[in-house]
Amino acid sequence: MQTLTIDFICSLDGYGSAVGWPGWWGMESPEYLEWLDTRPEKDQPLLMGATTYRVMSALVAEGEPGTEVLNGIRKYVFSSSLEAPLAWENSTLISTDAVEAVRRLKEESDRPLSTIGSRSLCRSLLAAGLVDRYRVVIFPVITGATGQERIFDDYPDVALELVEARTFDMRTQLLEYIPTVLDGPPV
Repeated sequence: MQTLTIDFICSLDGYGSAVGWPGWWGMESPEYLEWLDTRPEKDQPLLMGATTYRVMSALVAEGEPGTEVLNGIRKYVFSSSLEAPLAWENSTLISTDAVEAVRRLKEESDRPLSTIGSRSLCRSLLAAGLVDRYRVVIFPVITGATGQERIFDDYPDVALELVEARTFDMRTQLLEYIPTVLDGPPV
């Protein structure tokens, strides 16, 4: 069975983006970009929801630097609002139950899986116990006034065992955990 890693980038206060700020909050350091380009799992299949599909495929179509690599990667898109065939190459639409579909993908895939964006999809996969790793890259900004897309709202309680930590260019922090969904606060 293959593993599933949830991947998020966020501000220190837990936002996935902010109004008026550039991508990566303008802090895509050379060391972080090199890590993105050289990590072994950089081309493993990606899971995403409809909103992330729309945003990312538009960025690729507009020629946003660094996004062209996504064209060659297998993408599984979970949506009841999109229609097949999807225009973005290597994209497969899955309109059935995401939890059951990901359970099958983990069993049938020949490669590990990871997510890109897709807060609600990630939340449901985590709650179902399908997530093996939870990786967050925290950018050193607080976007309390302009932040959008709070990542951790409506999540279950989760214990996190730290298995990797790394700092890029002395400012951006990568934290990777093994998650355990809890029934409530520890006793």
